[in-house]
Amino acid sequence: MSEVTVRELRNHGGEVIDRVAGGETVTVTRAGKRVAELRPLTRPPLKATALLAGWRRLPPVDPREVRADIDAVIDPSL
Repeated sequence: MSEVTVRELRNHGGEVIDRVAGGETVTVTRAGKRVAELRPLTRPPLKATALLAGWRRLPPVDPREVRADIDAVIDPSL
């Protein structure tokens, strides 16, 4: 979590909001004391129909290929 002063927020408000929109939480200070916190809003949960529609668009996965890829990276004797 980063901090900005009230003055920095006033002078560079757009940049601070861009950081928050990107997922960062920012604490606002005045005279060295924490007075506010800016954090991204939580997204509303996806409905089941939207999740299912997204899953249906995923490419098929061959478990043998996945296993071969994993074995190529990790010692198969583990």
